[in-house]
Amino acid sequence: MAELKDLAHEVRKLVIGTVHHAANGHIGGSLSETDILTALFFRVMDIDPADDRKKDRDRFVLSKGHSTPGYYSVLARRGFFPLEELDHFDELGSRLQGHPDMHKTPGVDISSGSLGQGLSCAIGMALGNKADGTGFTSFVLIGDGESQEGQIWEAALYAGALRVPSLVAIVDNNGVQLSARTKDVVSVEPLEQKWEAFGWTVLSCDGHDMGEVVATLEKAKADSANGPVAVIARTVKGKGVSFMESTHVWHGKAPDDGEFRSAMAELDLKAGKTKEGAYEGR
Repeated sequence: MAELKDLAHEVRKLVIGTVHHAANGHIGGSLSETDILTALFFRVMDIDPADDRKKDRDRFVLSKGHSTPGYYSVLARRGFFPLEELDHFDELGSRLQGHPDMHKTPGVDISSGSLGQGLSCAIGMALGNKADGTGFTSFVLIGDGESQEGQIWEAALYAGALRVPSLVAIVDNNGVQLSARTKDVVSVEPLEQKWEAFGWTVLSCDGHDMGEVVATLEKAKADSANGPVAVIARTVKGKGVSFMESTHVWHGKAPDDGEFRSAMAELDLKAGKTKEGAYEGR
């Protein structure tokens, strides 16, 4: 697990650097999803950056499509495109736009961003897989604030009723959305009981304990052969940077130069690193 933890540390620094450099981007949710995405793309999913359209690859849908700094940082570190391309995040003409574009960005299986739609897309992929017997697993990452969207529950009901196989839904349950704590807007708890009532096998984990995340996702992938599996990952918005954690203020705010330096230093300190990050000096 040490290697995966180091990779997650690198990804968090890439997220901070990318958003700082662009002066734009959704940083809080990107940091909460980092350990989940690192586990998926470096351990759990069957993928090949050299052949990102092979038919039997596992599929991934970022339903919470605004958290692309985390997604792109993982894709870049995994080798789907050069790390230097992160410098052009959200620029006109860039392959790395604010929301994922399957026609532009290597490694992206489907465009997303309109909240609530990603689960339906993943179900479609899973049903196609079932029909032609390709043999892949479809993963979808959903936000807990996004779970206030009715389409999420319509899709969950459908997949549970049909026992759609090879489908894993992961909820990034960080408890914070755009303007407030999720429970103070429209509470979506208790998530485990809701998904179970809709006919899904439900697992839960600490979304920042890498060993637990990997074990849970690997079990979810295996168990999904018999029907859809939901993983409720308890996470922290802005994880890793104390002044960004558990607050809506950092939902879509970019750090200034001082905040950037403080964030990078804190990440290194917590990880026991002394080497300066790749984005120092910008």
